[in-house]
Amino acid sequence: MNLTTKYLGLTLRSPLVPSASPLSEDISTVRKMEDAGASAVVLFSLFEEELVRDQLELHQALDHTTNMFAEAQSFFPTPAEFNVGPEAYLEHIQKAKAAVSIPIIASLNGTSLGGWTGYAREIQQAGADAIELNIYHIPTDMAVPGVQVEQTYLDILRAVKSAVTIPVAVKLSPYFSNMANMALKLDEAGADGLVLFNRFYQPDIDLEELEMRSNLLLSTPQAMRLPLTWIGLLYGHLTADLAATSGIHTAQDALKMLMAGASVTMFASALLLHGVDHLRAIEQGMVLWLEEHEYESVKQLQGSMSQKKSADAAAFERAQYIKMLRGFKMASGA
Repeated sequence: MNLTTKYLGLTLRSPLVPSASPLSEDISTVRKMEDAGASAVVLFSLFEEELVRDQLELHQALDHTTNMFAEAQSFFPTPAEFNVGPEAYLEHIQKAKAAVSIPIIASLNGTSLGGWTGYAREIQQAGADAIELNIYHIPTDMAVPGVQVEQTYLDILRAVKSAVTIPVAVKLSPYFSNMANMALKLDEAGADGLVLFNRFYQPDIDLEELEMRSNLLLSTPQAMRLPLTWIGLLYGHLTADLAATSGIHTAQDALKMLMAGASVTMFASALLLHGVDHLRAIEQGMVLWLEEHEYESVKQLQGSMSQKKSADAAAFERAQYIKMLRGFKMASGA
């Protein structure tokens, strides 16, 4: 069975790609991912806030030692005390590239233009095969119009694209007034891929302590419906590749995403829940289904159930929405 797919100009042995998560912080786990069938790995994110903090710590240390004697070398900040810039992340990229033969995709996570251009260039020099821009932005300023929010995404993408020659994907949320138009704008601005979708991690309230709590909830299979819908709508209308993420836990989930038009399917929660070897089970399940249904390759499957190729285009549109709601009301006896 030919599982080969193309993503960001890279030829991958299968569509199975672990997404950014703590799993990739350990090089030995990155090796295990490759052994289990991962065709590429998206590394954990380098956060904009961490870069800003590191710069501030360095400046404070330099200011503190300004009036000291030159002989007092022990006062000068050392790399062990201050992780200056993205050195640790760059070193991790280099180690990952040396440890495995599959592509390594770096992840930059932030919300502003800032110094991303310089960091992106260093990431390329460290050996990353591609960059995933995870633009995690929740606009809360009521004076900022939606068009300005969208422009921030485009500005970041263009700045990074101008600094590197490796492929750049954008991981984004679905919360735009016109998601289809935003996808088109990113495509026209040079995005090599769109990763659908980012998940916003909302806080919770502790009723006893009366405090806001961070409460990480892993994705469930129900979450895949949103990226499934939009990938099905966008497939065939953009130059950028489409990567599916969020809610993909089984071989059946991955197959559905490929049918909708995804080039790759990305996993984090499923691997955190079931372990890295779960990738092997997903691949085996995909191969079995493809053989049983007489497919010869993943390429033959891709996009076969998208809006562009579906005989029932209404399945992606409002007519189907109304039909489902009415059907549920009758079935429930309400």
